[in-house]
Amino acid sequence: MNKTKIICFANNKGGSGKSTTCSNVAYGLHLLGKKVLLVDGDMQANLSLAFLPEERVLALAEGENNLYAAVQKEADLAGYCVPTEYEGLDLIPASPLMSSLEYELYPKRDREFVLSRCLAGVRREGDYDYILMDAPPALGGWAMNLLTASDYLVIPVEASPWGLFGLANMFDFYRKACEKNPLLSLMGIVVTKVDVRKNYYRQTMETLGELRDVHVFQTCIRMDSSVEWSQDNSKPVMAYKKSSRSAKEYMSLTEEVEEIASGKKQH
Repeated sequence: MNKTKIICFANNKGGSGKSTTCSNVAYGLHLLGKKVLLVDGDMQANLSLAFLPEERVLALAEGENNLYAAVQKEADLAGYCVPTEYEGLDLIPASPLMSSLEYELYPKRDREFVLSRCLAGVRREGDYDYILMDAPPALGGWAMNLLTASDYLVIPVEASPWGLFGLANMFDFYRKACEKNPLLSLMGIVVTKVDVRKNYYRQTMETLGELRDVHVFQTCIRMDSSVEWSQDNSKPVMAYKKSSRSAKEYMSLTEEVEEIASGKKQH
């Protein structure tokens, strides 16, 4: 059995904290001594910007060393890994050109598995304990590629009046992905951008609690200005200010994720 676990962070609703959650869980796994590869599957490149300065991200996006270039060529992603400042934590950056992937994937053979083929070599080599992927806020052929290449799906949900909007569509999309990738499992829902003083936080938790056979992570991520400051400095919040509330919460979430992925805890 291959030791590399692939986890996709996805939600068809924008603003759910998807990229922030993916980047901080990745850094948390790094702190736990795991080797991690990040795959930025969103043309907005927020995951890339969480680890690299803007000018570096733009240069990579305009060149050939990015996810778009690799997928276009159906190339082995091992040749596209960019090291971050954290040893054992690498990144395959995004490109704005990924907006055309929906069209470019259409004529390809087994188009839902292009990314799986690109990742096959990396996974076979087993140099990474985890591959974490950030999906775009859309449900289409490219998002399907990300899910068919994954072992687990994590859905970040914003604790807001519209936070659960479209979640049913996300579940339907997940079920379709499972038909193509029977090994895919919904690891759980993580509630983000929480303000415990607001009624809609309680409403969100009550609604999620009514879902059958869906794991909701115990750790919720509360609103914290440290997250915005860390993003402004192109760092995960745990690297920027490890004493902050959000840093501690993301570390707790990381431990939950690792327990499930390693089989220590059922979900």
